[in-house]
Amino acid sequence: MGISLDGLRDKNLMQLKKLNIALFPVRYNDKYYADALSSGEFTKLAYYSDICVGAIACRLERKEGGSIRVYIMTLGVLAPYRGLGIGTKLLNHVLDLSAKQNISEIYLHVQTNNDEAIAFYKKFGFEITETIENYYTNISPPDCYVVSKLLSVSAAKK
Repeated sequence: MGISLDGLRDKNLMQLKKLNIALFPVRYNDKYYADALSSGEFTKLAYYSDICVGAIACRLERKEGGSIRVYIMTLGVLAPYRGLGIGTKLLNHVLDLSAKQNISEIYLHVQTNNDEAIAFYKKFGFEITETIENYYTNISPPDCYVVSKLLSVSAAKK
């Protein structure tokens, strides 16, 4: 059984919408999907034997000074398919792509009670860098952690 990644396009956008409804307590707006589409290779759908079972959706942000950082808007895998390396494959794809493009920072928000997600990101060298109270509306707890990873950018590639 192979795991394959596919880019996000208008024609498979509905797959991401369906996944998000199944995975997350938050409803995402049109801007989320526009950002995901415009991120290019930084947003991927994961297929397990031709079934769409997970996705990573990112937004590229320009920092002051012009450097780009990656914000992971969502990363999720349907429960029956967890533990198969799908989330790892999705996250590694974005980490590798960031390194190739000399992007030095990747970050995301995680609900403070989401121990599984926090442990997952820590395995990849992410660290909790901030706590934001009342970040989420309509879900409990409303607080989140900012979880970040700094990548070493090699000057040789320039």
